[in-house]
Amino acid sequence: MFLSMFLFHENVSDHFRAHFTGAIEDDIIKGEWHVVLINIVIFLSFLVPLSFRRKIDWKEYSIVAAFIVSLFVEMYGIPLTVLFASGAVGGGTGVRASTVLSVDLLGVTFGFTIPMIYGTLMMVLGTALIVIGWVSLYLGMKRKLLVTDGIYSISRNPQYVGFILIILGWLIGWPTILVVIFAPLLVFMYIRLCVVEGRELERLEGYEEYSKTTPLLI
Repeated sequence: MFLSMFLFHENVSDHFRAHFTGAIEDDIIKGEWHVVLINIVIFLSFLVPLSFRRKIDWKEYSIVAAFIVSLFVEMYGIPLTVLFASGAVGGGTGVRASTVLSVDLLGVTFGFTIPMIYGTLMMVLGTALIVIGWVSLYLGMKRKLLVTDGIYSISRNPQYVGFILIILGWLIGWPTILVVIFAPLLVFMYIRLCVVEGRELERLEGYEEYSKTTPLLI
């Protein structure tokens, strides 16, 4: 019920149509490279603690890193797909997305539509899950224990749930061609990582029973 109300809300449909037609061209942030750099550093830093959990797979890291860099270059640097869509449909003269909230930060005014607010909340929740999951995992690994309490009593992979929430938040808040293409691939990649890591942990004492009582994701 809530999902259908969200999807068919007039502001939501305008938001997606504006992104896909390039009609937000005059409203988006451009050339704010300090914002680009700060966001890239913050989100790439999320990948570092993954080495606590398993051996680094640089191929997987490079895909995520490439998405993060290209995403923020597009969001706050050069909005290539928005400009492309704008030219393809005749200068982006279609529907405009309504901004309902403006926030001044880092010398830039960030305008939020309703979907952007929803997407941001999902990203904040995802970030919280990642941080809490990593802290719990790191402390448990220092004691050489299988972590099954706290947030890990709800999900076997709370940090990957967090990554998926962040990706979906981007998809809802910034649905450009780049995000629409990459988001399903990244979600699939993280689900596959959950399965692979689960097989690697099967050798640990107590994991089989833990996996029977705790879901893979949620």
